[in-house]
Amino acid sequence: MKAFLMAALCLAFAAPVLAQTADTDPATKDDVILYLRTMHSHDVIQRTLEAMLKPMHQLFHDQFQKDGKLLPADFEAKFNKMIDETIKGMPIDEMTQASVPVYQKHFTRGDIEKLNSFYASPTGQKVLEEMPAVTGDSMQAMMPIMRKYLDEAKERMQRQIKEMEESQSKTDSSSDSNVRP
Repeated sequence: MKAFLMAALCLAFAAPVLAQTADTDPATKDDVILYLRTMHSHDVIQRTLEAMLKPMHQLFHDQFQKDGKLLPADFEAKFNKMIDETIKGMPIDEMTQASVPVYQKHFTRGDIEKLNSFYASPTGQKVLEEMPAVTGDSMQAMMPIMRKYLDEAKERMQRQIKEMEESQSKTDSSSDSNVRP
């Protein structure tokens, strides 16, 4: 009886230490795969990419109009189809498998267990369900900001290139005048 009580006391004191070890142990490949399945990662990635198509189409449409280049009447439709096929043909399963070691690097076994608990919950499932639409809507909301920033960056780069060309031209001219026959 005395040995049994000693063993029970040892286990009682060891339990918190064992629980902490699970929190700090590195996540295994199987832990991460279970997490990715709980998250329905393949479906979420696919729906997110599809949700991004509409804002991407709009971005390219606006850019084509802004550039003002004469393009064939069906160019934009064909271009959008190429974008759609590229996005839909993404190797999502391969990309997901490639991310497993990344999750293992950044998350412990305890982290993954807690994430699994969250994403298995009704709130976690709602997050997963809504995330592609949130991402698409966010991209659409960000497009004017991105467009303005990219336009300004393009102008800035064109100015800098012009300044470099002018500087190089002056350097070439001065070195030509320094050459003696």
